[in-house]
Amino acid sequence: MDPVLIGRWQFGITTVYHFWMVPLTLGLGMLVAILQTLYHRTGNEVYLRSTKFFGKLFLINFILGVATGLVQEFQFGMAWSEYSRFVGDVFGAPLAMEALLAFFLESTFLGLWIFGWGRLPRGVHLASLWCAVIGSWISAYFIIVANSWMQHPVGVEMVDGRPVMTDVWAVLTNNTAIAAYTHTLFGAIAVGGSFLLGISWYHLYHRRRDGIDSVAADGSVVVGSAPDLPGRDAIDHRVWIRSLRIGAVVGIIAFAGVAVTGDVQAKLMFEQQPMKMASAEGACHDGTGFSVLTVGDPSSNDCDGVENVFEIPGLLSFLAKGDFSTPVHGVTTLLPEYQERYGAHLPDDPRYGEHAGEAIDYQPIMIVTYWGFRFMIGFGMIAAGVCALGLWLTRKGTVPDSVWLMRGALLSITAPFIANSAGWVFTEMGRQPFVVAPNPAQLDGVYMFTQAALSPEVTPAMLLFSLISLTAVYGILMVVELRLLTVYVRGGVASAMPELAHVNHTPRITGDDDVLSFAY
Repeated sequence: MDPVLIGRWQFGITTVYHFWMVPLTLGLGMLVAILQTLYHRTGNEVYLRSTKFFGKLFLINFILGVATGLVQEFQFGMAWSEYSRFVGDVFGAPLAMEALLAFFLESTFLGLWIFGWGRLPRGVHLASLWCAVIGSWISAYFIIVANSWMQHPVGVEMVDGRPVMTDVWAVLTNNTAIAAYTHTLFGAIAVGGSFLLGISWYHLYHRRRDGIDSVAADGSVVVGSAPDLPGRDAIDHRVWIRSLRIGAVVGIIAFAGVAVTGDVQAKLMFEQQPMKMASAEGACHDGTGFSVLTVGDPSSNDCDGVENVFEIPGLLSFLAKGDFSTPVHGVTTLLPEYQERYGAHLPDDPRYGEHAGEAIDYQPIMIVTYWGFRFMIGFGMIAAGVCALGLWLTRKGTVPDSVWLMRGALLSITAPFIANSAGWVFTEMGRQPFVVAPNPAQLDGVYMFTQAALSPEVTPAMLLFSLISLTAVYGILMVVELRLLTVYVRGGVASAMPELAHVNHTPRITGDDDVLSFAY
């Protein structure tokens, strides 16, 4: 068993699982803060209910996100200690800032928000939530700064074989980090928008199915009420229709932001990691055309078996250079350039273990990068399309009485999650065989092959045991989160505001009525 392969699977599984929580935390947190701001400014009970309901879902996801994120820190030191030694002088600064500044800001103010309902002044309580949301965004930036240094090292010099940071500002303002951060943030906001849309569609459909709401002859909604069902009144309808339309608008704006920032990021990748982008495009040879569909056997990484059956002339040049005529280097041109610069074989060094001296394949797994790139774009477009459709179909105040449309809307919640995950898999897998990619323009000697990054003391059995254990634990946590989310989504606003069960009771914020009432 290859310990490097097992270690990569272990880190990949835990990281992708954790990243499912991250965009929902970033995107939904912002939307909950906006909803509470609207309540603070208008006093409208619709926004209070929306804040309480989606705030509870936000907290469930946040708690599971923290639990799964802690494992990442341990893996750096236990499974990838050689990597940690190599990057430690650089990683220490952004990770320390993330933990000491951003995470404590986030967690402290989130605690004030959770337990501050009815105890803090309304303005202070709202500010606590915004501080927590801003803290999560700052936290994400420092993490991406660390990750982007692996993609594009800057601000260091080599001392005794290790990069030592000489310019923290260069590290924090790395153009790769800024592009990746804005792209990630818009992707997270898209997740939050789709989350609001899908759940709100579900409740509007059930109001129609249960006969609470109906549709007049002109297609407009006739809002009803169900006195025997807690919270199923006219205000409940406004909660869902406004949440749906807010989510749809946010989702469309976010997709536009993703497209713009993604174009910037792609142009940087063509400069900084040309092999990654050539593999993502299935561009075996130099050219200008963008491959919409490639057939063959890309998993073999053999360009002789890959054929572009449909491509758009000039589009690849536009994505890379901003024009339609500049040829872009393909895999067959780039391979000898990489071999000449970084060697055709791994060094004969004990750090590389059984891989010492073996030939280096500088081309990432084409099937992963090619389809990861297209899944990222395709599922992002699906999410935006559903948002646009939702705005059109709800223009008269409710959703169509179609169970299939409702199920499609719920299923569309997964589209931006898949797009985000595919983007990260493409970014990380496309960097191989480097764990720290070289920066030929500035720091050509600062790079590290993945085979040299693993802890020398760990055995395949240790890694396999931890891989199986962590996968099982994370699987259980996934079931727990989905179960909690499902229970509270089905319960509607009443699941977050138990006082709605009392007849003729006007909801109000009291000291005993906080968002975490489900926990004790």
